[in-house]
Amino acid sequence: MEFSKIIAVTGKPGLFEVVSQTKTGVIVASLHDKKRFPITSTQNISMLENIAIYTYEEEVLLLNIFKKIFEKEAGKESISHKESGNKLKSYFSEILPEYDEERVYTSNIKKIIQWYNILVDAGLDFSKIEATATENSEKV
Repeated sequence: MEFSKIIAVTGKPGLFEVVSQTKTGVIVASLHDKKRFPITSTQNISMLENIAIYTYEEEVLLLNIFKKIFEKEAGKESISHKESGNKLKSYFSEILPEYDEERVYTSNIKKIIQWYNILVDAGLDFSKIEATATENSEKV
């Protein structure tokens, strides 16, 4: 599994891996149950490698945040995304102390932690992934 092929689809829970392209979109496989289905070009998708988080100085790629969580948790799952908002913020500030608290909401932190746990459960090893430089990062 390549990190560059992992996407999130608006309106669908979980994460998906792009398997192949079609004329009207892509075929994806769910990381949870490996079921395949098409995603059309009318649906909004976000590639995880293009997502960045606001800090007070710059944007930090989501992959770098995943790597920090991976190191902190020694390759295991992190806390649950269903924890209280204060606990999630406290945990996230340990990972990324300089994150912009006005522009990064609790819902964003929940999603980051949930995605991290999904990826670890799917067997992704963040220590072996190199970031690809992108200029069109989505900022959260």
